[in-house]
Amino acid sequence: MATEFSAEDGPGDGPGRGLRWLHPLDWLAGGLLALGLLAVVTGLLPSEAAADEMRRVGPLLVFLGTVIVMAELTGRAQVFDVVASWVARAGRGRYPLLFGLCVLFASLTTITLNLDTTAVLLTPVMLALAGRVGIAAVPLAMTTVWLANTASLLLPVSNLTNLLAAERVALSPSGLAAVMWLPQLAAIAVTAACLWVFYWRRGRRGADRYTPPGAPVAGDPVLLRICAVACAGFLLAILLADVPLWSASLTAMVVVVAAFAVRRRQELRLSLVPWRLLVLVPGMFLVVQTVDAHGLHELLESLLGTDDGFWGMLRTAAVGAGLSNVLNNLPAYLAGEAVVPVGNQDQLLALLIGVNVGPLVTPWASLATLLWFERCRWQGTRIAMGRFVGTGLVLSVAGTLAAVCALALAG
Repeated sequence: MATEFSAEDGPGDGPGRGLRWLHPLDWLAGGLLALGLLAVVTGLLPSEAAADEMRRVGPLLVFLGTVIVMAELTGRAQVFDVVASWVARAGRGRYPLLFGLCVLFASLTTITLNLDTTAVLLTPVMLALAGRVGIAAVPLAMTTVWLANTASLLLPVSNLTNLLAAERVALSPSGLAAVMWLPQLAAIAVTAACLWVFYWRRGRRGADRYTPPGAPVAGDPVLLRICAVACAGFLLAILLADVPLWSASLTAMVVVVAAFAVRRRQELRLSLVPWRLLVLVPGMFLVVQTVDAHGLHELLESLLGTDDGFWGMLRTAAVGAGLSNVLNNLPAYLAGEAVVPVGNQDQLLALLIGVNVGPLVTPWASLATLLWFERCRWQGTRIAMGRFVGTGLVLSVAGTLAAVCALALAG
């Protein structure tokens, strides 16, 4: 999940901009928070339950806010541009090699920095690269949006749903990776196969070769190196040390912000802060908790069941994927988690697969996909809705099935 806060957003970005600048997603975020607060005031949601939810969401908001600011500034320091240009040059004009490198690049970005970075920051970089070297834009665009979702299983940082599941799953980042590495590989493999068949093969991309770009020129090499080191330090801290996610991301963000304060102070604005996200998440928590207490819980109990075996895992993942495409993957996970019995870890992990790999059919299935559509519109790339829904449905079913089977095989 992410919020869009680049320089393209227009004048008046941030909390003080006028109502005429509000994006529809801003209205959605504000509306959800207002509904959640109204539920607490009217007693539909008991104040004790609301307080518990806010204690749970606090560390998540710190992490998400800081990691997104870090990722945005890292993008402005041209770290992603340099890597994208390196990927295109490493492809040496050959589409199959470029395809493998793009899949690897988008997957690693999602896994290590989260799906928001891939959908919001990597998409315009890849589309701009397509324009510079004559690569078809749609294959690159679909690579980013699909892998932003399907490559988000491995680490807690990869997706907000993983962060929400961390307490129930009771696994460290390395522990979660040890359990989910095979499902993650399966999901990426199926995604790569669908990308090649539907978008990258010769009949779709429209060319045999492309011209590799020249070596990128960094506007500020010192700033680029500092941001790259900060990102690497963040990853090492969460993977190799027992450091809370919010603490690691906060430290890395402070390093990046300090570097910008010294070298490009004019780029440090309040619009960097993901205000929409900071409003949306607590509002969504409160609304889902309220709905869950007034009927959704019983419906999901009948849909999910209590089977922690293979068929129960498949059933749970399918319900999670379906509910994500009808509503959104965040409320789908929150509602499903409340139903899964405490001891059913495999069933809970299957739900996580469903809400991460499955939300590929509708544009609103994940907020990252909504923001990806907005980025494509800004870049002038048109995505045919019928083709998006049809191919997304195939990948949603095949990817979810493959990941659940891999989870069962991993034991």
